[in-house]
Amino acid sequence: MNPSKFLKNLLKNPSSISSASQTKQLHAQIIKHKGLNPFYLTTLLSIYSNFNLLPESITLFNLLQSPPLLAWKSIIRCYTSLGFSLECLYCFNQMRAIGLYPDHHVFPSVLKSCTLFKSLKLGESVHACIIQLGLDIDVYTGNALMNMYSKLEGLDERTGDMGQPFYVFDKMSQRKLSNRAENECKVIDKFGKMNDFHPKLDMDLVGDNSLDRSILRKSSVQKVFDNMPTRVLVSWNTVISGNAQNGRFEDALAMLRDMGNENLQPDAFTLSSVLPVFSELVVVRKGKEIHGYAIRNRLDHHLFVGSGLIDMYAKCTHINDAYKVFNLLPYRDSISWNTIIAGCVQNGFFDEGLKLFREMVSAKVKPVNISFSSTLPACAHLTTLSLGKQLHGYILRCGFEENALIASSLVDMYAKCGYIKIARSIFNKSKQHDIVSWTTMIMGYALNGHPDDAISLFKQMETEGVKPNSVAFLAVLTACSHAGLVDQAWDYFNRMINDYGLSPQMEHYASVADVLGRAGRLKKAYDFISNMSDANSSIWSTLLSACRVHKNVEMAEKVAKETFKVDPSNIEAHIFLSNAYSAARRWKDAANVRLTMRSKGISKEAACSWIEVKNKVHTFMANDKSHESYEKIKKALEELVEKMENEGYVPDTSEVHHDVDEEYKRSLLFSHSERLAIAFGIISTPKGATIRITKNIRVCNDCHTAIKFMSKIVRREIIVRDNSRFHHFKDGSCSCRDYW
Repeated sequence: MNPSKFLKNLLKNPSSISSASQTKQLHAQIIKHKGLNPFYLTTLLSIYSNFNLLPESITLFNLLQSPPLLAWKSIIRCYTSLGFSLECLYCFNQMRAIGLYPDHHVFPSVLKSCTLFKSLKLGESVHACIIQLGLDIDVYTGNALMNMYSKLEGLDERTGDMGQPFYVFDKMSQRKLSNRAENECKVIDKFGKMNDFHPKLDMDLVGDNSLDRSILRKSSVQKVFDNMPTRVLVSWNTVISGNAQNGRFEDALAMLRDMGNENLQPDAFTLSSVLPVFSELVVVRKGKEIHGYAIRNRLDHHLFVGSGLIDMYAKCTHINDAYKVFNLLPYRDSISWNTIIAGCVQNGFFDEGLKLFREMVSAKVKPVNISFSSTLPACAHLTTLSLGKQLHGYILRCGFEENALIASSLVDMYAKCGYIKIARSIFNKSKQHDIVSWTTMIMGYALNGHPDDAISLFKQMETEGVKPNSVAFLAVLTACSHAGLVDQAWDYFNRMINDYGLSPQMEHYASVADVLGRAGRLKKAYDFISNMSDANSSIWSTLLSACRVHKNVEMAEKVAKETFKVDPSNIEAHIFLSNAYSAARRWKDAANVRLTMRSKGISKEAACSWIEVKNKVHTFMANDKSHESYEKIKKALEELVEKMENEGYVPDTSEVHHDVDEEYKRSLLFSHSERLAIAFGIISTPKGATIRITKNIRVCNDCHTAIKFMSKIVRREIIVRDNSRFHHFKDGSCSCRDYW
């Protein structure tokens, strides 16, 4: 066969070209035997674009004096596949300007670029063009439209602003692939506003008017689907997924039922799309029905379905079922590993989450950004600083340190381990701060006893144009609460409502009640909570704790009564009331409360403190004699108490809520869990090293006083994290300024 005939036959069947190298060989033969024939060059361009070879595709495209429709299709598809949405849209605009009409092969790529561009307004403009050309009946174009709407409907309209996408695009290193990039970026001014996307298109046609656009777009995915004359399985999957992604759970389930009525069998993608609905609605029974269907149809081992089931069970707090699904997967990818790790951490199984992370690394599955943002909160909760530092090093080696979510997780981890300076250093190094990073740093300052820094940072955030959300206000209210800044707390609470139009949640009311209670304004706090329409037991317990601190038994009884109306079995309320009676030496009343607790089956959480020494966590209970170093701990404490008493320490036995003699009360105080942990830290770490311990409940007044003396005597900083905040003890004083 002569070369010309061979080339002609080969170009008639371009799918026979199976690699980029074969394409380049074909290119060489065409030049040798056919020259720059436009037909052959166009076909070759199509093949190059199929392999996403952009530089070669651009070279061939530029050789065509009047590129035919196939050439435009090919270059548009190639740009979109590589993420160059600006170039794709520019080519689309140019093609229309010279009178060529796009077909159903072009619009899916253009709509994908609109999605990458995050411009719903632009996507609506393209949709109008599709309708004008009568291509809205095409199944592939319809699927692309639904996918575009499902991805963009939930985005803030501001992300469609032209400036930001151009800025992001300019930062893309891949952009250097294009030898037309500089010229094409010069068309930004020509490209102009979205309204000028095509001179024949009027943006009013797609609803750009004074009506609420969120209402007009509410059912965009559904509307496209309803207007499609032909629907394939992909169409059904897209509309179900789109409804689920945008929070229209009932619509998603309704479409699943309709799909069954059409005798279409759900596939793995269908199940993985609908499972998040049950996760969000926390309807585990329905999720199990989907699981049963997956097992019967042998879809349960599919990675997407398996990961969806793990996520569904985890979010429905059925972590054991999630773990079973994970163990039954024949192959585990990064998504399934990260889903089970996140599920464990979110359900409070922090040790299990960290164990699974280690197993994932051992299985040669490379951690991704979500791996670290899921694991770091476990380190923060357990205050396992050594592991947190190891993860930080891993993050640096993997190049994830500039990821905003990971940076915020690192700030949170270091702040919750008491390293507030390192947390601030990481925060300062971040190139861009979103509301999450600002809030994390503000809350870190609040919990570590730096209210002035927290408030200053909140003001800086506002100055830089970042609008605070409800979580940011909770952080600054927490700072005010821990410092007794009553007036500032009221100001922020009112600004939240009046200046930012945010509706206070229960946590915000609790913070205001807490700051009033801590400041001794118990009556005002009581009236504040009483005026709430749906005060829960938690907010009443906050005030009850303040009543105990200020030894106001009469108010404590009133608050306890309100608490028990809402939650008769509230553990904290019973304990606070019993302690308030004990502090007032009303032993009989205290005993009656404890009897009530026993009759209701309510038990007090045992006090527990732990400390990490040489990468091992040591746990201590009150009066704990089980530790292998107990005799050394006891001796160290006895020596320390003697020095403390010489410095003026006098035990406050009113903190012992039992009707026993004074000597026994003293012995109970000296065996509190945090003192045992601190003593162990003193004998187990080098002189001058900072001691960090964590306690599961509030530090008592006497221990707080004792630790101040300890820090001065041993000349060390002692950091104690209790269930509400950090206490940084140094040189005989505490960062909380004795206000907690």
